[in-house]
Amino acid sequence: MDIKELYQEIVLDHGKNPRNKNKCVGFNKDAKGHNPLCGDKVHVYLKLDNNKKVEDISFEGEGCAISMASASIMTETIKGKEFNVAKKILEHFLNMLKEGSKLGINSLSEDQNTTMMSLSGVKRFPMRVKCATLAWHTFIHAAEDKNETVNTEK
Repeated sequence: MDIKELYQEIVLDHGKNPRNKNKCVGFNKDAKGHNPLCGDKVHVYLKLDNNKKVEDISFEGEGCAISMASASIMTETIKGKEFNVAKKILEHFLNMLKEGSKLGINSLSEDQNTTMMSLSGVKRFPMRVKCATLAWHTFIHAAEDKNETVNTEK
């Protein structure tokens, strides 16, 4: 199996069987996101401890396979990370999708790196980048207590 097939398999698996798709128990922050162009909607639930560590994270929503897969991958990747590390992961993820750069994050395991890289092909489809980044932007809104809904068109 070549790397493109592996990436496609990972995205399809996360799209069909999203991880952490529920409302996590004891969440203390949340935010909603919406992509009006394709109808993706996501609601991110976050449980941060007093030291801003992501104790738990989950999401509810509906949308295209890329949007749901990305939300699933996000929750698996940043759960258990300090907020500053999670924010750095987000920055690298956005750079990967916008500029095609490789991920260079020491705090990720090889499996986590491969899973995140599975979304790198989205760069070739600019309209789909918004689908892939919606949950990530919504996570930041939740963590930073921003009350407005994330909207990919604003």
